Amino acid sequence: MKLMIKQRVFSWTDTYDVYDEYENSKYFVKAEFLSLAHKLHIFDRNDREIGVIRQKLLSFMPIFEIEKEGIMAGSIQKKFTFFKPRYEVHYKGWMVDGNFLGWDYHVYQENRQIMTIHKEYLHWGDTYVIDFHDVLDEVDGLLLVIAIDAANRSNNN
Repeated sequence: MKLMIKQRVFSWTDTYDVYDEYENSKYFVKAEFLSLAHKLHIFDRNDREIGVIRQKLLSFMPIFEIEKEGIMAGSIQKKFTFFKPRYEVHYKGWMVDGNFLGWDYHVYQENRQIMTIHKEYLHWGDTYVIDFHDVLDEVDGLLLVIAIDAANRSNNN
C-alpha cells in the first residue's frame, strides 16, 4: 500500500495533500500560519483531525512531538552532526535509517520493515511516496514522516 505526499507549491504555510496509490485524496496537512513554533495539523478526508506535529520550544536541537488523536504518542529529535542529519526517534519502538535530506529512508521495528520513503522527481512541487507493508501502520507512518519533514525544514530555516 502506498501514500503520496504532495506539497502545495503556492502556499504561505507548509501545506500538503496526501493521496492513496490511486490518487484518491486521503489526508490533508496544514501548518499554523502565525505560530511561534512549527505546528502542523493532519486531517483525514472527512476533516477530522487525526494528529498534530508540534515543535518543542527552548531546546538546543529541534524536537518535534507527535500527537495522535489528542494523545502524545512520541517524539523525534535532531542529533548534532556535521554532515548527515540523524534523528533520535521515540515512537512505537521504531528505528529510522537512511538519507533524510534525500528523502530515501526506511523504518523498522526489530526485524520487521514498517515502510520505505522516497522522493519522486519530475512533479510540480515536492512529491514523496510512502510504501507501507501493513495498512495498520498507515496513520502512524504518515505522522512520523510529517515529523521528519518538519525537523528537516526547521534545520534549513
